[in-house]
Amino acid sequence: MTSMAAPTRQDALDLDARDPLAGFHDRFEPLPDGVVAYLDGNSLGRPLREIPTAWADFARDQWAGRLIRGWSEGWMELPEQVGDELAAAALGAAPGTTVIADSTTVNFYKALRAAVNIARAADPARNRVVLDRDNFPTNRYIAESLARDFDLELVWLHPEPASGVTVAEVEAVTDERTAVVTLSHIAYQSGYLADAAAITAAAHRAGALVVWDLCHSVGSTEIELDAWDVDFAVGCTYKFLGAGPGAPALLYANARHHGHLDQPIWGWLGRRDAFEMEQGYVPAQGISAMRSGTPPIPAILGVRAGAAVVAEAGIGAIRAKAEGLTEFVLSLADEWLVPLGFTVTSPRETARRGGHVSVDRDDARELCLRLVEAGVLADFRTPNTIRIGLSPLSTSFTQVWDALAVMRDVAGAAPVAPAADVPADALASTG
Repeated sequence: MTSMAAPTRQDALDLDARDPLAGFHDRFEPLPDGVVAYLDGNSLGRPLREIPTAWADFARDQWAGRLIRGWSEGWMELPEQVGDELAAAALGAAPGTTVIADSTTVNFYKALRAAVNIARAADPARNRVVLDRDNFPTNRYIAESLARDFDLELVWLHPEPASGVTVAEVEAVTDERTAVVTLSHIAYQSGYLADAAAITAAAHRAGALVVWDLCHSVGSTEIELDAWDVDFAVGCTYKFLGAGPGAPALLYANARHHGHLDQPIWGWLGRRDAFEMEQGYVPAQGISAMRSGTPPIPAILGVRAGAAVVAEAGIGAIRAKAEGLTEFVLSLADEWLVPLGFTVTSPRETARRGGHVSVDRDDARELCLRLVEAGVLADFRTPNTIRIGLSPLSTSFTQVWDALAVMRDVAGAAPVAPAADVPADALASTG
């Protein structure tokens, strides 16, 4: 959007009429009564209409109908099968490189440990892990725990919030002592989209491995893990894939590492010939070595449904819609919100912006409460950020216009009384 005036509601309706993905809106369960717009799909996606049917069919036909026989009739293979489906739809990854299992936290721990193990096996002097202060808390905490337990040194980057981690910043701190560089593809706070290909190449030039967090990019932008030669990647499936609260995460391991995957949680399903129950741990071959425990079958079926819809829509078209929605928000924010004291903290450059737009104001926590009361579900992040999440398959331009109009009116009203006793988790979802 380049016009000086804010887009009108008719502009929004016209954009929806031309939207090639508009037909996907009806594939999702309708919004509850009283909700004007849902702008938190970058934390928890809306449910596809087909998921409740898939879960009911599973409970009735497979679980009740086949009982324990289901494990030997396809359930056990689902983590790798659905991993392949998601890899083809959204990750740019070959079959056999992705598994659906555990949470993002557990998978990140596995992937980071595996990457450190590979790097230090090649050169024990490599004891540094590079990450940034604005990375998601789980990633920082896990890295800190590994540093404590395995005598690693953490090298902290301090990126500008709206510009994120750059190639030059990574190059400046990676050397012969670096074991792993781990970053988020899209920053959870600002929405900054990192140049994953160039950063991966820079880390490799220094002899280091990379572990990417894809939580905010899988299902919202193009990813080419194999082409970028990424070593490991993890990501959740309950945001833009809409697989459901707490749905299991993805874990990718580059095929060139499959002969020496050494992850720390030696569960029975990560062992070769798991059902033989033999003494001692021998890792399974390939990506199955990254598995640990029993797979959550209904939840994996939710991932399958989300991956199928992404494949049907096409990740290129999804990314184009995300760019259009974020540009639309920026146009409205500049005309309506900035004059009311907001600061846009997401990147202005389209190529460096993910699927949400962040705006800051000192009373953001209280404003989010008022927005929820007015039927607009956005996302608060401490200390003073409101994230406007834009799920391309379930969000229309008209919904966004209506939501930003409500936000303008609420923010422009009398100053909001402080609500210091309101905890952040009353306003924010996961990730």
